[in-house]
Amino acid sequence: MKKMALILLCVSLALSGCASGGNVKKKVSQVNAEVQSDKGIGWGFVRKKGAPPEIPAKQTELLKKYNCYYIDESAEKTLYLTFDEGYENGYTSKILDVLKQTETPAAFFVTGPYLENQKELIQRMIDEGHIVGNHTVNHPNLPKQSTETIKKELNDLNKKCEEMYGVSMKYMRPPEGEYSERVLSTANDMGYKTILWSFAYKDWDINMQQGADYAFSQVTPYLHDGAILLLHAVSSDNANALEEIINYAKNEGFVFKSLDDLE
Repeated sequence: MKKMALILLCVSLALSGCASGGNVKKKVSQVNAEVQSDKGIGWGFVRKKGAPPEIPAKQTELLKKYNCYYIDESAEKTLYLTFDEGYENGYTSKILDVLKQTETPAAFFVTGPYLENQKELIQRMIDEGHIVGNHTVNHPNLPKQSTETIKKELNDLNKKCEEMYGVSMKYMRPPEGEYSERVLSTANDMGYKTILWSFAYKDWDINMQQGADYAFSQVTPYLHDGAILLLHAVSSDNANALEEIINYAKNEGFVFKSLDDLE
């Protein structure tokens, strides 16, 4: 729609003959900026063993502008453990057991159905000191939504969390890891820190689980300073390997911190 607006604007100004060339260029530039702010950006990168992924400077500048984190650049030997919870596959209780046993904080980004249907697990997350983050009510691709819909997706989930658990959400993660400048700006204006990640692997396919040793081999070589780790709680591999992963990281001198420690 905005591309069409750009075309119509150019035609209108050209036909009117009442605007100078400089004014035409200025108007076109403004519309171009609006189109750019709506462009969906899929979060992805090439993993590097023992080091953060390389992200283009232009992209990191955009993230910093809107209070968005994918890594803690100031934190040596620090890790942030996060899980996405679109639905329950029977492993979150075991994950919470491991976190409790190892005294490891984590953040769980949940959707609307999960928040409402997994009351015992959500309450346990809260009671045991973990963060419950906003992954929207319906898990839509946010850049394709209107600003009003983005706000409603985040507001409605937060309101339900406050009503059911007495907790307000401070962190949001865009579904599918896709965002735009408008999405980041909207979330920031609503008081959220947007949390992406500096490590992930293909762990979400429940039909492609390959065992705890596989999960361990996928995660541990890529640990790096300030890493925000994304794991999916539907993965049996992750649940079975989690204790060994945490113990390995701690033996390597890493400390797990809460997202509340991000600066």
